[in-house]
Amino acid sequence: MKKHTIVVCDHIHEAGLEMLRNDESINFIMAADEDKTKLVEEIIPQADVAITRSSTDVDAKFIENAKNMKAIVRAGVGVDNVDIEGCSKEGIIVMNVPTANTIAAVELTMAHMLSCMRMFPYSHDHLKNQRIWKREKWYGYEMKGKKLGVIGFGNIGSRVAKRAKSFEMDIVAYDPYIHPSKVTDLDMTYTKDFSDILACDIITIHTPKNKETFNMIDEAEIAQMKDGVVLINCARGGLYNEEALYNGLKSEKIRFAGIDVFNKEPATDHPLLDLDNICVSPHLGANTFESQYNIGTQAAQNAIEAVKGISFAHAMNLPIDESKIPSFVKPFLEMGQKIGFLASQINKSQIIAIKVSGQGEISQYVESLSTFVAVGAMSQNSSDTINYVNAEFVAKEKGIKIESEALNDSAVFKNLITVKLTTAEGTTSISATIFDDGVKRIVAIDGFDIEVALKGDMILFKNNDVPGVIGSIGSTLAKNNVNISDFSLARNKDAEALAVILVDNAVNETTLRELASLEACLSVNYARL
Repeated sequence: MKKHTIVVCDHIHEAGLEMLRNDESINFIMAADEDKTKLVEEIIPQADVAITRSSTDVDAKFIENAKNMKAIVRAGVGVDNVDIEGCSKEGIIVMNVPTANTIAAVELTMAHMLSCMRMFPYSHDHLKNQRIWKREKWYGYEMKGKKLGVIGFGNIGSRVAKRAKSFEMDIVAYDPYIHPSKVTDLDMTYTKDFSDILACDIITIHTPKNKETFNMIDEAEIAQMKDGVVLINCARGGLYNEEALYNGLKSEKIRFAGIDVFNKEPATDHPLLDLDNICVSPHLGANTFESQYNIGTQAAQNAIEAVKGISFAHAMNLPIDESKIPSFVKPFLEMGQKIGFLASQINKSQIIAIKVSGQGEISQYVESLSTFVAVGAMSQNSSDTINYVNAEFVAKEKGIKIESEALNDSAVFKNLITVKLTTAEGTTSISATIFDDGVKRIVAIDGFDIEVALKGDMILFKNNDVPGVIGSIGSTLAKNNVNISDFSLARNKDAEALAVILVDNAVNETTLRELASLEACLSVNYARL
């Protein structure tokens, strides 16, 4: 079996590295301490997937040498150092890990907000380092009753708002890319008028850095703000024009600012550091032990799934305009790819057709969904590099028919997708949904209503519905040192049963043959997600 090569270009948590070392299908290269020229010219040409952080620029030279690259995983949120357009031209998927450091960034934002309102770092320095006890110097302001303007109401901004509300603040949110109900359902105010944000007592920004948001707060916006406003930026440097921010702080139009990020870093000689009404930190948004663990393990998991074609989670260069789709759609796209990958492992034969249907709101996006399903299905048994960019072309070249269909709403599920994979051996059908808590579940396989998590090592055992089968399966797996983590069972009207068994470790061919030899067995399939 040909091993896939994953190169780690920058340091990530040891737990992530361990995941890569322990996967027998991965050739893992740790190149974080290598000279960058050697990395780009000698190591990157070997890579199927690369994991990077801010220390490695994915620029024209990097892309030029990435001859075999399927995907790049940015271990973190920001992709400022990645030429996404250049990667797209070469069919390289760019992914990030947007939620791993969410809580760390949220809590740092709250720390800066509190520090600005109470001038805590300065009073601490006064007593701790200067040994001066002068309480009357440090009169601050309470957060209760203040109006907080939140620019960007995504993973981080929404959580900042929820925490601020617990301080009894009034929240005003501005985000043109969300449905207003996401804000109003939390008893907060949604606005499309940016001047409502500029009228707030405190303003915090939580957007990506792009052409639309660079210098989003400039001289003109600061001039419209109320005197004594407090500004917070723990997102990306450059969202506030730094010269305008300096002038506003100097004139005391801005009473205080809490800044974790700068346009150019490290910022050890920045004019803002000369002011005495600013709290600063050296880009610590992800600097918690918990977030570094999450970033490392999620980046490793995403890289493993990408190199195997299972999924390209949190892809930045999707074949659709993300600004034009609701936020609930993207997880369905990623889940569709996993279902395609799963179906092709269950039904291992030459693919003839792939049909994707949707019920509920997701039915409006089945055409895009079919592309993702095709990537997952075709990557399992194709020597070609399959991604969102070339999937339809490769399918046409191989004579694979791809169809999509919008159906009437499901009577049971809010949103439901069904994938039918037809091969030379027959048809496999899998239906799945995502529940309101974000949990992805298979809910039907080949006519059997069964609820199963979409992850891990999975045995699908179909049998005549007679007594003693479950015990025989358990005994066979125990004899082969395979531990069961979950066991789901379904029956049909034809006196047949389907067991989907999630196990803790890989299952070898010997074990599968023993299961297949059980008297009631009709079929055994094994899949790894």
